[in-house]
Amino acid sequence: MFLELLRIELFKIFKRPRTFIAFGAIAMIILLVQFALMVNGKDFIQLFTGDQADTFEIPSDKILNGYFICVTVLHMILLHVPLLVALIAGDMISGEANLGTLRLLVGKPVTRTQLIMAKFSASTAYVLLLLAWMALFALLGSILLFGREDLVVFKENDMHIIKNTDVLWRFFAAFVFAALALTAIGAMALMFSTFAENSLGPIVATVCVVIVFTIVQQLKVPVFEETINPWSFTTHMLGWKGFFYVEKTAEGTTINGSIENPAALVRSGLILIGYIVLFLLISARYFKRKDILS
Repeated sequence: MFLELLRIELFKIFKRPRTFIAFGAIAMIILLVQFALMVNGKDFIQLFTGDQADTFEIPSDKILNGYFICVTVLHMILLHVPLLVALIAGDMISGEANLGTLRLLVGKPVTRTQLIMAKFSASTAYVLLLLAWMALFALLGSILLFGREDLVVFKENDMHIIKNTDVLWRFFAAFVFAALALTAIGAMALMFSTFAENSLGPIVATVCVVIVFTIVQQLKVPVFEETINPWSFTTHMLGWKGFFYVEKTAEGTTINGSIENPAALVRSGLILIGYIVLFLLISARYFKRKDILS
């Protein structure tokens, strides 16, 4: 019964035009970025590297390859994808209430917890498909257009050079981590959706929470750095970047297969999983006791 319920929820998601608008928007943005870098890539690298050009010799023709383009795209897009996730997950329960079908839905021979899990699983499937689509254009498309070379990643006053044979698994891990982060956003939007009777409220609430915590993170205020930021989910959503920071030998040579701070990645992953579980528990507990009148 659960699988049948999940199939129905997936059908509901992908019958909506706005679902495909999200896929189209991502493809368009990536293609525009690729075109811009193809036409004016060297100037972008100078802007991207900033003062580091005074410290390092920047071989623009080598840096501007498919791997570098994909990392650039991820920096630009992943900050905005939570909005696309909220558009879907924030409508899962409240949308049914707004249409007047929620009462009929809970009358089916499934528990309310199963219904919540089916809707969460459907929104997670949407997140995975969205990221797979992004990987197709951002990674595979960029490799076809720009080729493959060693990946250069800039971090403050440091530069990480990763061999092209040591890159693909990092992108796979980064997309998996991004899926975990966006699943946390989807779980939060679903939680807000259980409290509302229309879709606009949960969507706006999710986006506002992400914006507020992102601003708090960027302020770099010591009191926030010590109290809020270490536990803020927006802080750990950016953990995917850690897969592209590598360890070096004393001579400055990159160590293949290494990660600069694996413990931080594990901690970020566990915190995001904790948020997912928390949001789902709140959703299930409230929805089980909710009086459904619509």
